[in-house]
Amino acid sequence: MLLKLNGLIANNLFSEPSAEDLFNPYSTSNSALDVPNAHLIRRANLTSYICDRREPPSVLILMEAPGPWGCRFTGVPITSEQQLLDPSFPLKGSQTSLGAEPHKEYSASIYWKTLLPFYRHIFTWNTVPFHPYKMGAPLSIRTPRTSEIDRFVGLLGQIVDVLSPQSVIAVGRKAESALKKVGCEAVYVRHPSQGGATLFAQGITKEMKRLGLGA
Repeated sequence: MLLKLNGLIANNLFSEPSAEDLFNPYSTSNSALDVPNAHLIRRANLTSYICDRREPPSVLILMEAPGPWGCRFTGVPITSEQQLLDPSFPLKGSQTSLGAEPHKEYSASIYWKTLLPFYRHIFTWNTVPFHPYKMGAPLSIRTPRTSEIDRFVGLLGQIVDVLSPQSVIAVGRKAESALKKVGCEAVYVRHPSQGGATLFAQGITKEMKRLGLGA
């Protein structure tokens, strides 16, 4: 099942070009920001994330879109370079940014502070798997357009079908809307950014407790 999921994602994303304000981290490298062949490294990071588990995940957590300091450079949803290079983090990966220091991301820190104990039980994905940014500012972030969400609804539906999770959690209203479009019932949880960290943690903990999933 995990190999099927990996193939599904690779076939749908790895050859897709970037747009002028939507960056595909799996097909594109930016020579001003990335090491050579960075997109290939991000593919490898994502493949490791998908396949690095002994059992199929029982919970699908859907986020909104990659941020400029997390998935944009790692290829792993809501995960920063700093986390991938941390020996205590369960997933290992490589840095793709040019800077001497790996990037870190606030939302990724909050996310894994809550979900690290449940790492083996969850699979995290983005409603829009490419990084939406403002024109001329490649390290900015903007809200995904409805057309961009609709573009990836088909892939989302296939991911839900392949995983057949016990529970689906929508983090933020964009994720909730996308899941409704594929006819998937989901538990809504507040996004951890912009002051939502406490409500996010409370929502996640409540659902994990309901499912009987322990650390």
